[in-house]
Amino acid sequence: MSPDLIHRDSFIERDARARAAALLDPGSFRELLDSFARVTSPWLPRQGIVTQADDGVVVAKGTIDGQPAVVLAIEGAFQGGSMGEVSGAKIAGALELAVADNEQGIPTRAVIVFETGGVRLQEANLGLAAIAEIHAAIHALRAFGPVIGITAGVVGCFGGMSIAAGMCSYLLVTREARLGLNGPAVIEQEAGVEEYDSRDRPFIWSLTGGEQRVATGLADACLADDTDAIRAQVVAWLSAGAPEHQRSERIAHYLALLSAVDTTHQPSPADVRALYVHGDNA
Repeated sequence: MSPDLIHRDSFIERDARARAAALLDPGSFRELLDSFARVTSPWLPRQGIVTQADDGVVVAKGTIDGQPAVVLAIEGAFQGGSMGEVSGAKIAGALELAVADNEQGIPTRAVIVFETGGVRLQEANLGLAAIAEIHAAIHALRAFGPVIGITAGVVGCFGGMSIAAGMCSYLLVTREARLGLNGPAVIEQEAGVEEYDSRDRPFIWSLTGGEQRVATGLADACLADDTDAIRAQVVAWLSAGAPEHQRSERIAHYLALLSAVDTTHQPSPADVRALYVHGDNA
């Protein structure tokens, strides 16, 4: 085994709290509404589901490269990282406070670590409302500087939160990450296993994995599972500032690509890459 692999500090193997701490400057981590605040979902116990004290979201204030920042990390090990009323409100509220900081001259940046299957089915409409608030807050915060998203694995990023990831100024993924609007099991359920076999892992990653998403321009960097490298990229993007054109503002571009898709057959990963590369050069 390569010495680099032996000594690499895995980001994927960290829980949400450790991921947030690793992105912030040493000694600057301060958690808001932590587990001791006991802010839990009021809806899960009614359905016989054990709650988690932070409802699966860590909100951490601190600095990144000396600059005020908030890191929002979703815990994929709790309910698949799904968003409910409390967890969604924690993210939306933190982003809204970052907007208020910027309006008052405090240049607070935001990093969101996505590890989520989307809306929590047990809190459906409440989760949807919270995700809409997250989208609005990301849009507002982008006016002051870059909002950075990270999708590392193992859960990936799906559902309404994949839209939030797409709204980020920069999106970092690993090879192990997956990004898509609908999860493989949902597509298989609705379209059939012949259309999308959720058990075919090479097939799934070839279409929604980190490398493919960068190759098609839907993410900005695909890095190895290394905490130092991921943090260094976040610092570099914060230093670079917001991109000239936000990906989510290229509506006509992506509509044109979708209209060019041949729906009479299932496109291969190579077909998808060719379509997006041609579209960018058009």
